[in-house]
Amino acid sequence: MATEDYLERIFALIESKGYARVVDIAASLGISQASVTNMLKRLDAEGYLVRERYRGLVLTKEGEAIAKAVEKRHRILTDFLQLLGVATEEIDRDVEGMEHHLSASTLRAIEALCHELSTDPGLISRIKNPAR
Repeated sequence: MATEDYLERIFALIESKGYARVVDIAASLGISQASVTNMLKRLDAEGYLVRERYRGLVLTKEGEAIAKAVEKRHRILTDFLQLLGVATEEIDRDVEGMEHHLSASTLRAIEALCHELSTDPGLISRIKNPAR
């Protein structure tokens, strides 16, 4: 599991619940609490979060910036695949496979394409139903 995945999940938990605990992170990622604890020690050492006794985890500015960037990348790719009509159950798996391998310029191009697709229903129709 990538550092970015942890930061994204921690950020999402803090946004939705107001806090992120080891047990919540482990449950949401489907991994052991021991694995989460080991990664949290690493993220703390790398300056992405601070572990506060009795308060849980707090992302540093750098950790939060990375989490927000990953969240945006995830949203752009999800929107793109939805516009193309990819099945909902496939989108999460596909996005997880793609999101860590795209350059910033490729992501900007996909975001621009999403904008064009969302403003031109005829274009979406032609992509989904190409003339043969």
